[in-house]
Amino acid sequence: MKLNLNIEPLENWLTANNQPLLISGPCSAETEDQLLTTAHLLAATGKVSVLRAGIWKPRTRPGEFEGIGSIGLEWLKRAKAETGLPTAVEVANAKHVEEALAAGVDILWIGARSTVNPFTVQEIADALKGHDVPVLIKNPVNPDLQLWIGAIERINKAGISKIGAIHRGFSSFEKSSFRNEPMWELAIQLKTLCPDLPIINDPSHICGNRELIPYISQKALDLDMQGLMIESHLDPSVAWTDAKQQLTPAAVSELMDRLTVREPESKNEAFVDKLAELRKQIDKIDDLLLQKLGERMSIVEKIGEFKRDNQVTVLQVSRWDEILKKGTAFAKALKLDELFTEKFLELVHGESIRKQTEILNAGKVTKEGIAAEQHTEVKA
Repeated sequence: MKLNLNIEPLENWLTANNQPLLISGPCSAETEDQLLTTAHLLAATGKVSVLRAGIWKPRTRPGEFEGIGSIGLEWLKRAKAETGLPTAVEVANAKHVEEALAAGVDILWIGARSTVNPFTVQEIADALKGHDVPVLIKNPVNPDLQLWIGAIERINKAGISKIGAIHRGFSSFEKSSFRNEPMWELAIQLKTLCPDLPIINDPSHICGNRELIPYISQKALDLDMQGLMIESHLDPSVAWTDAKQQLTPAAVSELMDRLTVREPESKNEAFVDKLAELRKQIDKIDDLLLQKLGERMSIVEKIGEFKRDNQVTVLQVSRWDEILKKGTAFAKALKLDELFTEKFLELVHGESIRKQTEILNAGKVTKEGIAAEQHTEVKA
């Protein structure tokens, strides 16, 4: 079901100097000289459309650098006057909104730590009423699509139609190469629910280190995201915050030159015809897959009834191990990704367990209990 949002097309309120759209600047405005020098170097590349800088920095623990504060807005104003670049800052409360608008900031963004709190988002939304300013909304820290959607809806209901989302990845207990797991599927779901919503990728916060930024940037563009937000510092080695994930302006320029920009559609008739033919083949196979899954679940129901009549438990671990080993081995021979295969088999097996449990416990458990369990499985 599509979201009912009033969203203006990105090109109506933000002109890209180059393709793809690039928002860049220091993680934190530290000194006037640091911000102005970085701004001039970025502007000189001709590739940056918006200058960003952190003025207020929500830190995990007290005592860490929490941003230069309101004085940084004056530095941004001067940077805009000297470079011609529109400016963007993060706001986390009504006071931030008021000060940023009074200083002539062109674009506001709501950070991940704010998006996660509906009270904070509503306070910002209330402060925005009556203003015509673009607002970008980062995904929440935790992987909760509804929180992300809720924040977008609150800002939209405040009368803001110039809205974009920022995909910056999600926190995870599991350690990986990324600072925040991309979880691309959540950004894709958001785009599916609201096709008109521009989504900008933040590879700096996903990666947490500059080495991975080119890979994530290219993947974001290949997934038809409308631009990138990349942190840049004239000398990242001495940056006061997030030094490892910032690039020099020169490195930003080099990165943009190496990226391949692809179009979401092609006007080449031969391409369109061939793609349509291949998609028809995919559709037929998908229909067969669903048909076979339906047949499998019919047999699962018979197994559930057979187990019920013979007082046998739903789960036999040895059987699951057998399915997993056989399935992954076969998939490997078919050159299918092992992780994908495991996830697919787990989903199918989970549904089989649910169906058999429902049959074994028919009349013994409440419909509410079954519904709650199904909801939990879907969220998981």
